[in-house]
This record gives sequence, C-alpha cells and structure tokens, in this order.
Amino acid sequence: MSWPWIVLLALGVLVVVAAEWPRVSGLVGADARRRRDRERRKAKLRVVKTDDDDFVESVQRDLDALPTIEEPRSKRP
Repeated sequence: MSWPWIVLLALGVLVVVAAEWPRVSGLVGADARRRRDRERRKAKLRVVKTDDDDFVESVQRDLDALPTIEEPRSKRP
C-alpha cells in the first residue's frame, strides 16, 4: 500500500466517525454518563404509601379555621 491509499483510508474512517458521532457521543459521552448515573439513583428510590388520615384531618381543620370574607350578593335587575 502506498501512502495516498493510506491517506484515503484515514479520510474514509474520519468521514464515518464524523457521520456517526452524534449516536456514539450519546452512548459514551459525558451526557450519557450523567443519564446513567441519574437512572441508577432513580432505581433506588421507592414510593412510601401511608394512610395518614390524621394529617388530612388537621389540614381540613386548618382550612376551616381560616378567616374568610364573604361579599354580599346583590341582585341585579
């Protein structure tokens, strides 16, 4: 192989890498690492379900105790 063929081969490889770079960077880039780390952290999370009726009742009592202003309704002809 002579040097012009090696240069053409290197240019062909560069063109393929440039064309596929967005897909490759999505798999191995810094954003991909952050996304994988976030998915790993989210996998460890869990939803805690409780039947905390006391909380709901206390909120309802607080809302009922708030002062309200009721404007008089006037009859319009």
